[in-house]
Amino acid sequence: MNESRAALRYAKATLNLAVDKKATDAVERDMRDVVQTIYDSDELKDMLESPILEGSSKEKVLTAIFKNVNKITREMFSLLVSKKRIALLSEVALKYIALNERLKGENIALVTTAVPLTPALEKKILAQVEKITSNKITLENQIDESIIGGFILRIGDLQYNASISNKLNNLKREFTNSI
Repeated sequence: MNESRAALRYAKATLNLAVDKKATDAVERDMRDVVQTIYDSDELKDMLESPILEGSSKEKVLTAIFKNVNKITREMFSLLVSKKRIALLSEVALKYIALNERLKGENIALVTTAVPLTPALEKKILAQVEKITSNKITLENQIDESIIGGFILRIGDLQYNASISNKLNNLKREFTNSI
């Protein structure tokens, strides 16, 4: 099973439990915190992906970092550790957020850019995406300087990559294939 499908299954199971316990918004806040913390910390990302560290050590670190999370979130940490899938934590959290937003009738559009979006550009993008999807959209801007310029727009499972680095890679691929 590929990693994305596995992450989606864990996210769905967590969402189902959160719905049963009427804690979807609390768990979503936890998931947003998890995603942001992992994104901000290369050390945490490396620790979660390390095959050398034992799962129990990873769980202790997560419990120490995320002290005030919901019980459901802590149980998800334990489940991912026991199934040796803790490296998927960030992806599971992102999938949970998307599923919960869809459940509430909203979608998240993740825009990755090399520099922060200006408020005016953010409004334009939001208006276009809402027109295309005909849903209420929440726009999140992620900064990744490695894309050089342009943007990557992700809504749910759909992605539009208009980054300079993607265009350069495509050109490189065309040149190497034509030789």
